[in-house]
Amino acid sequence: MKIARYEYNGEIGYGEIDGKNIYELEGDIFDDFKRADDSYNIEEVKLLTPIEVPNIIAIGLNYRKHALESGIKLPERPIIFLKSTTSVIGPNEEIILPDNAADEVDYEAELAIVIGKKAKNVSVEDAEEYILGYTCANDVSARDCQIRIDKQWARAKSFDTFCPLGPWIETKLDADNVSISSTLNGKVMQNSNTSDMIFNTKELVSYISSNMTLLPGTIIMTGTPEGVGFARKPPVFLQSGDEIVIEIEGLGSLRNFVR
Repeated sequence: MKIARYEYNGEIGYGEIDGKNIYELEGDIFDDFKRADDSYNIEEVKLLTPIEVPNIIAIGLNYRKHALESGIKLPERPIIFLKSTTSVIGPNEEIILPDNAADEVDYEAELAIVIGKKAKNVSVEDAEEYILGYTCANDVSARDCQIRIDKQWARAKSFDTFCPLGPWIETKLDADNVSISSTLNGKVMQNSNTSDMIFNTKELVSYISSNMTLLPGTIIMTGTPEGVGFARKPPVFLQSGDEIVIEIEGLGSLRNFVR
């Protein structure tokens, strides 16, 4: 099932995407809900961020080839960092280059897990029960802040608009074996598969829940594959006017523009 959050005539709701139509969902998507009869053509609605996000928990260096291109040894356990919820934007919205850190803003294609129910100390075997579904994400990062100025990740990852999500949540997906890519102005920059992740989706849910409680709607960003801008020679960073597209097999495409 594809679950989208949308706006139509000033009203915001959740719907199920079926072909070119989106059907209203009645009830609570984290509990009990059903598909209503009312529907709209998907071209008639504005797709929003697919969930109202209480927390964004992100994982660094979770692809083998990305760790190698970064010159860092493979981590022994997941590297956790946080992004501000105010960094979230939806499909087709603008990534705004911040005035005080505009020169080295990078893209990162990521698979995002959407937590479906409160989770604490969840086993790997039970982790799937706590996952509502998956969506596309872009972990936009100001590399100068991350690497040289702050030398840690919080501000670099949390500028407003630095967390595009969407276009919807897919509830049925073999998330540990799907292709993932980023395309900048029509040129493929990242092209990999989630099978290259060091820690798979269930291991991440289990590990993170052993450290902190996961609330319904929490986003877990699972890391990015090789091909990011700062590791290229010469480096490639986002500039005003760019179009960046994140595509994940079975999830569709997340398109954003840069200003």
